[in-house]
Amino acid sequence: MRTTHIALAVLVAAVWGVNFVVIEVGLGHFPPLLFSALRFLAAALPAVFFMGRPKVAWKWVIGVGLVLGVAKFGLLFVGMDQGMPAGLSSLVLQIQAVFTALFAAVALGERPGRVRLLGMAVALAGIAVAAVDEGASGPLLAFTLVIAAAACWGVSNVLTRKASPPDALNFMVWVSAVPVLPLLGLSLLFEGPDADLAALRALDGTGIGVILYVAWVTTVFGFGAWGFLLRRYPASSVAPFSLLVPVFGMSSAALLLSECVSPLRWCAAALLVGGVALTSLSRTGGPTTPLPAEQAPAAPPLAEPVSDQPTPAAPGSAASAVLAPVGPAPGPATAAVTSTSRATSASNGPAGPLAPGCSPTRA
Repeated sequence: MRTTHIALAVLVAAVWGVNFVVIEVGLGHFPPLLFSALRFLAAALPAVFFMGRPKVAWKWVIGVGLVLGVAKFGLLFVGMDQGMPAGLSSLVLQIQAVFTALFAAVALGERPGRVRLLGMAVALAGIAVAAVDEGASGPLLAFTLVIAAAACWGVSNVLTRKASPPDALNFMVWVSAVPVLPLLGLSLLFEGPDADLAALRALDGTGIGVILYVAWVTTVFGFGAWGFLLRRYPASSVAPFSLLVPVFGMSSAALLLSECVSPLRWCAAALLVGGVALTSLSRTGGPTTPLPAEQAPAAPPLAEPVSDQPTPAAPGSAASAVLAPVGPAPGPATAAVTSTSRATSASNGPAGPLAPGCSPTRA
C-alpha cells in the first residue's frame, strides 16, 4: 500500500476508535435510544435522496437495518448509558468477529479451521478476563448488553454477506433509514416523551456536533474511505487496520475521559485483539456456499467492499468487524431499556472502585 493510503487506513481506525468517546459525550445530552435514532436520521438524510434505489432486495435492507441499527446500536448505547466505559466498549465489541464466524458456520456452512478455532478460544479468554475486571469495578449488566450488541453485529454481518451489496455506501445509507422510526418508538415507550422533548429543547452545539460526528464522520467518511481502500487493495491488506480501533478507543478514552486502564484490562485487550486477529485473518476451512462479490463490512456492514463491485470479506474478518463502529454504534440494540437522565459530562464515568490517579468517567 502507498504511504498516503496507509495513513488513510490508520485515520479511519482512529475515527472509529474516537467515536466511542463521542458516543459517551452524546449520552450526556440525549437518552440512549433517542440518540441512536438521531444518529441514523442524520446518516440517512439527505444522502438517501441522492443514492438511488437499494441495489439489493428490500428484505436485506430491512433485516440488516433492524439487527444492526435497532438491536446492535440500541444495545450498545444503552449499555454505555448504564455505565460501560467507552474504551472497554470499543474493545469488547471486537468479539463480534467470533460471533460472525460462529453464525457463518451455522447459516453459511463455512467451516472454521484450527487456527480460527484457536483465535476464537483466545478471544473468548480475553472477554472472560475483561468480565472479571468489569465485574470488580463496574456494572456487569452493562457489560452483558455490549456483548449482546456484538452478537447482533455478528448476525448483521452474516445477513450482509448473504445480501452481497455491490455498493456498500448505498447499502449503508438505506440501512440507516430503517432504524429511525423503530428507535424513536422504543425511545417514546421506554425513555418517555418528556425526556425526549427535554433533550431536544436543550440541544446545543455540542449535541449537534456529536450527532454529526457519529453520522457523517464515522459513517459517511469512514465507510467511504474504507471502501476506497478496498477497491484498490486486497481485503487481507486493508482489514488488519481495523484491529487498531480498540487501540484508539481505549487510548482516547483514557486521555479525554480519564478512564482507567487496569493491568487486567490490558491483559484482556492483548488476548482479545490477538484472538480476533487469528479469527479474522486465518482462512476458513472452506465455505460450502460460493463467495459473493463484499463493514465493512462489504460488504461487511461496517467494513468492507472490495472492488468497483465490492468483493465481500469473509464473515468474521476484521473488515466485517468494522462495518458499523458507530458505531456503532452500530454500532448493528436493545434490551430492557430504562431512561436514565444523564446530566453527566463527558468527564464522568462508570461507578465502582478506580485505580489511584484515575478520575471517574461516569456517575
